[in-house]
Amino acid sequence: MIKIGIIGKTNTGKTTFFNAATGSTAEVSNYPFTTKKPNIARGEVQTLCVCRELHIGDKPRNSRCLDGWRFIPAEILDLPGLIKGASAGKGLGTQFLNVVAQADALLHVVDASGSIDPDGKIARAGMGTPVLDVYDIEEEIILWFKVAVDRALQRTRKRATGKRGSYLEYLAKDLAGIGVKQEHVALALDASELGEKLPKEWSDDDSRTFSQHLRTISRPTIIIANKMDLAYGDRNFEKLRKEFKSQLVIPVCSEAELALRRAQEKGFIRYVPGEEAFQVLDESRLTKDQAWALAYVQQKVMTKLMRTGVQFALNACAFKLLGMNAVYPVEDSKTFSDKKGNVLPDVFLVPNGTTAKDLASQIHSELALKMLFAIDARNGLHLPTDYVLRDRDVISIVAAAKKKKE
Repeated sequence: MIKIGIIGKTNTGKTTFFNAATGSTAEVSNYPFTTKKPNIARGEVQTLCVCRELHIGDKPRNSRCLDGWRFIPAEILDLPGLIKGASAGKGLGTQFLNVVAQADALLHVVDASGSIDPDGKIARAGMGTPVLDVYDIEEEIILWFKVAVDRALQRTRKRATGKRGSYLEYLAKDLAGIGVKQEHVALALDASELGEKLPKEWSDDDSRTFSQHLRTISRPTIIIANKMDLAYGDRNFEKLRKEFKSQLVIPVCSEAELALRRAQEKGFIRYVPGEEAFQVLDESRLTKDQAWALAYVQQKVMTKLMRTGVQFALNACAFKLLGMNAVYPVEDSKTFSDKKGNVLPDVFLVPNGTTAKDLASQIHSELALKMLFAIDARNGLHLPTDYVLRDRDVISIVAAAKKKKE
């Protein structure tokens, strides 16, 4: 299951985004550091289910299908709000920065209305500077990475030889504790132009540069311009998009998404997360306040932004940032089902480059050992074990024991 971390200053609406994305009821208030420890819950990323193109009814087990959309579980982590100086222990300190190590990718929530001051306290709308808020938190994360990099460099300098491969392996091993992989280290070395420089020759600036690239490569991030329904939202969104051209900046209204999901749960509306519209089922059941709230969401969010942006952000994180592919393993390639007759029972999110044998290993280690080949369930084509899976593949794994029975 992929893990998505939510970061940002206090009072940017991180926990509201978390609740909207997961259906949770974590405490939300306007005083600093409401979140004392990380909130963790299950959210979902959304993709078009293959049941549509196959024209069959499905019966999911590890996910759910709603109106032809497959919702796939993902773990969402809401980190306590950070402020400038967190890497030096200010606010709630570095203990919560360590949660970043658990995430595969990050969503950086910013108050697009500019309603918080540099310390994350509530201010008058338009007084804050969202662009600087992004830089403040980025600086803390980079400094946190640098602490780990400097420690790893100290150990690596004692063991590394003159060959790149030797210190690359040592660095990667020492940085594994913060969720860094060897390929991340290799890419960061190249981006920093430090690949030919021995660790003992690195300056403090070299360490800083490497840490910055390592942070970007190992924790890809989307900027969430939250509270877009409020004054100054449009103006600050354009500033964010202009300043951070190399990143995705997504306009979001977390409170609107939370309101729609709550109304859906109560049966007041019909709403599929991520869709561009909702339908009121019975206006007579709504109180005056509820009717006003839904009208506000329609006018200020759906008409203006086309969507609340919460589900869109989760989807972009999984499929754009992490490059995940949705793959459907089945046991019977003719009926697209498992041994119990469940049609398209499971869907796996796998990164680019995943092979059919890798998929077999995820299903069961013994299946991978006995695997002979795979079958493309759409056309019956036999595929080699090293076939690289593509998004929306429906695959049946054929193993030795299974062949004997046939």
